[in-house]
Amino acid sequence: MRSGGSLRTLWLKNELSFLMEAHNGLSARIAEEAGFDGVWASSLTIAASLGLRDCNEASWTQVLDVLEYMRDACARPILMDGDTGYGNFNNVRRLVRKLGARGIAGVCIEDKLFPKSNSLLESASHRLAEVDEFCGRIKAAKDHQTDPDFVVVARTEAFICGLEVGEALRRAHAYREAGADAILVHSRRDTASDIDQFMRGWNRACPVLVVPTTYYTTPSTQLADWGVSTVIWANHSLRAAIQSMQEVCQRLVTEKSLMHVQERVVPLAELFRLQQMDELKEAERRYLPPLREVIPE
Repeated sequence: MRSGGSLRTLWLKNELSFLMEAHNGLSARIAEEAGFDGVWASSLTIAASLGLRDCNEASWTQVLDVLEYMRDACARPILMDGDTGYGNFNNVRRLVRKLGARGIAGVCIEDKLFPKSNSLLESASHRLAEVDEFCGRIKAAKDHQTDPDFVVVARTEAFICGLEVGEALRRAHAYREAGADAILVHSRRDTASDIDQFMRGWNRACPVLVVPTTYYTTPSTQLADWGVSTVIWANHSLRAAIQSMQEVCQRLVTEKSLMHVQERVVPLAELFRLQQMDELKEAERRYLPPLREVIPE
């Protein structure tokens, strides 16, 4: 299994880093080639790519299978979106051991109850865990990591649940004291006002990650000035792919011809390149005997 590098190393540079969402091996490789610092293995987009909802309909072992393909395809550090940890401390520690065996750089767990609902789904009800119980999940994760560079990111959903900045800070400080290596503070406002308030009270106690899906007009330079360590573009690779697939499918249904679709899709040569077919050809030359012509008797 290839090592994907360390998120901790990124944070020590004291520069804003960027993680790109991926949901399979191909999207992870594309993110790496584009130059992102790391990959966000999004529970939303992995579930969606399987045709499932983002409410723990995909089991953690199914997600783990996807992560293994991503790890094989990409040398950048991968941070798993681990939802709530799929249960209590016992589920979390088993998950962390399995992630370590697959060379995953870290896991992000959120302070809600299992099963969770997507944070940006307005119709969903969100239930926060008790602080002490969630701290137990963090401690269990740290106690059972097998790689010293593995990171546990504690995600607070206080703002998602309509709570004030004081509660978000109280929870974040408790999670840091329980052993979290970083905090992800989430908000679904269309401005970054929640993040601004949080960072004013945080005093850079440890790295902070944000997901500006809804406050996308906020410049990354502003987030960096506030002290944010990492920005996650959390679902945009899959959303771009969905739009392209819908447009191509609709055009083919309407026109029943590839004539005007050909220019909208990558050449097959590019697909073969991403699949690393050249490497396979080289390996065949090294390991397979030369083909011999069979002369019929």
